[in-house]
Amino acid sequence: MKRLLCLSNGHGEDAIASVTLQALKQRCPDIDLMALPLVGLGSAYTRLGIPLLHPGKVLPSGGFIYMDLRHLWRDLKAGLLGLLGSQIRTIQAWQQSGGHLLAVGDIVPLLLAYSSGSTYSFIGTAKSDYYLYDRTGRPYGWGRGWAGSDYLPWERWLWRSPRCRGIFVRDRLTAKGLQQLGYTVHYCGNPMMDLVMPPPERSPLSTKTIVLLPGSRAPEAYRNWQRILQALTPYQDQPLIFLAAVSPGLNLEILEQRLEGWQPIASPLPQTSAWQLGQQQLILSSHHFREFLHWAAGGIALAGTATEQCVGLGKPVVTFAGEGPQFTRHFARRQKRLLGESIFLLDDPLEALPTLWRIWQDAELLARIAANGVERMGHPGASDRIAEELLKILSN
Repeated sequence: MKRLLCLSNGHGEDAIASVTLQALKQRCPDIDLMALPLVGLGSAYTRLGIPLLHPGKVLPSGGFIYMDLRHLWRDLKAGLLGLLGSQIRTIQAWQQSGGHLLAVGDIVPLLLAYSSGSTYSFIGTAKSDYYLYDRTGRPYGWGRGWAGSDYLPWERWLWRSPRCRGIFVRDRLTAKGLQQLGYTVHYCGNPMMDLVMPPPERSPLSTKTIVLLPGSRAPEAYRNWQRILQALTPYQDQPLIFLAAVSPGLNLEILEQRLEGWQPIASPLPQTSAWQLGQQQLILSSHHFREFLHWAAGGIALAGTATEQCVGLGKPVVTFAGEGPQFTRHFARRQKRLLGESIFLLDDPLEALPTLWRIWQDAELLARIAANGVERMGHPGASDRIAEELLKILSN
């Protein structure tokens, strides 16, 4: 029987891994699948019935320790080293019976897979050559691109092991650069887009809609939500519907408590709550993420994975910095480089709605944004294409 253990290190990485494992199971029903979320509780796996090899734990940084050394210190105080040691021992015990490891994310799960002694494959979610070069191939700044790829030499060294059987990268530009450096890598598309498929039925809402994406991690998402609301209130005379796509891990009541001046109204959608401020309506839900992304004409986002998915669907997204630990000014600038002209990074949140109105009036710009979304995020079906390649690897 084929055995596979998936290691992932973050909310978005768990989601990408889970949809890939689901595709594997559909292609090979008797495969023995396990998952080990290195950060967080791994709810993306448990929702799909994929068993966890080791119980997850929420750390203060949410996995973003590279953003600020203070977050690393908080994670260490919260038991990071003990958790990591326990995870390593669990992986070693699992691999005694043989099997293949799938590392999803960045160098952390890749390093654990390498150190296990088992064969392994890697799905890179965090790195892209779009961080280094503009669409003309020019580096964004002095010294960028010195390694020839966003993947650094010590990361690529882990691919040189004969036990590394498959490398999957997130976009065509990165694959092309690595292939020129002599690496055999696969580009199958980005599994993120499979998480918002298939498209839902047509929107029942007739007014122009904007999806609001405050992020998935508490308490940062609650602070982001407050900043997003501040960007909406001055324009309450504009007929707009805001669709707040709330992560299941957040408390809807906390978000609703911050709706000062908004009045509750009957919602036109099931499993939602609705609010009114002037001519604006706001619909909140933890159950309509896919629908909200597809129905929206644009987004206001302080999020990671969800922003990328919104861009992949061809939507313009306006954003501005939050307080972190994830969505800082530095993160927002990097996200702008990654996603190109689909992202409009603002200094003043109050410019969010005027900016979206200007974009909607420019048909040529909207066409470029739609094409850019496919270029940066790929076509749906990536998880199945990756599963097909993984099964070839497991069969050899």
